[in-house]
Amino acid sequence: MIIEKEKMTSLADRLVEQEVKGRSPWTDARKRFLRNRAAMAGLVVLVLVLIFAATGPFLARFSIDEIDFMIIGQVAELGGPSFETGHYFGTDDLGRDLFARVVQGTQVSLMVGIVGAGIAVIAGTLYGAVAGYAGGALDNLMMRAVDILMAIPYMFVLILLLVIFGRSIGMLFVGIGLLSWLDMSRIVRGQTLSLKNKEFIEAARATGVSGFRIIIRHIVPNLLGVVAVYATLLVPLMILTESFISFLGLGVQEPLTSWGALISEGAGTMQYGTLWQLAFPLFFFVITLFGFFFVGDGLRDALDPKDR
Repeated sequence: MIIEKEKMTSLADRLVEQEVKGRSPWTDARKRFLRNRAAMAGLVVLVLVLIFAATGPFLARFSIDEIDFMIIGQVAELGGPSFETGHYFGTDDLGRDLFARVVQGTQVSLMVGIVGAGIAVIAGTLYGAVAGYAGGALDNLMMRAVDILMAIPYMFVLILLLVIFGRSIGMLFVGIGLLSWLDMSRIVRGQTLSLKNKEFIEAARATGVSGFRIIIRHIVPNLLGVVAVYATLLVPLMILTESFISFLGLGVQEPLTSWGALISEGAGTMQYGTLWQLAFPLFFFVITLFGFFFVGDGLRDALDPKDR
């Protein structure tokens, strides 16, 4: 009987231990995210868009700058989507394959969005964490600088940079990324103020750990949830900004293209009955934005401390 009781006690202890392990915050967040149908649908859409961007060049039968002289001049009649001609999405008004151009536009827009958001997240996280941890006069100085920069018209500065330094994809990365970190820094600074007086931070400080190491090894890892949520919402903002700039003709230059440039070209040729030139890039643009928004909302709900 004693042996059986010991076995039952041991089994109960193991079950309790497994339950405790299974109830970690990250495990709960993952389960909540997987139960969110909208977030999972958005994630599937984003994966499919990434697959399209990665495999599209191998499926295209024409290069992005190859002109089909059999169609040019008769785009409205012969340039529509057709598997027989190999133009799966049709052609543009110059006879170039729209499928290949949409693939490249997807690659460029996603790259601008992800790289720009990455620059903004890294710069904003480090800046806000340093300001929040330092506190005092340095915090006031750093945040007043952020307030001054936020008062400057964002789009005007970006257009000015592109006009002065030239229209290039590199300048888009720098301009969009370095001007979008301001909101991120304020969010991170607020979270850092609530973390810097926690027991584990006090213990690290008491053992002689430097402030920079505390920020990198203790504060920033505890902000990953907030940073991840904001990053997923920042990527579509970057894509929207790049598309708007390209729509104005100040974005990427030929032979490169993006969703904004393709939408601008499609909108300019709608009157000639070539609706497909607008429909296909606009479709990928819209579903990608919705995908990022749904994933961002799902992460925000999954990582909400009130639901843990």
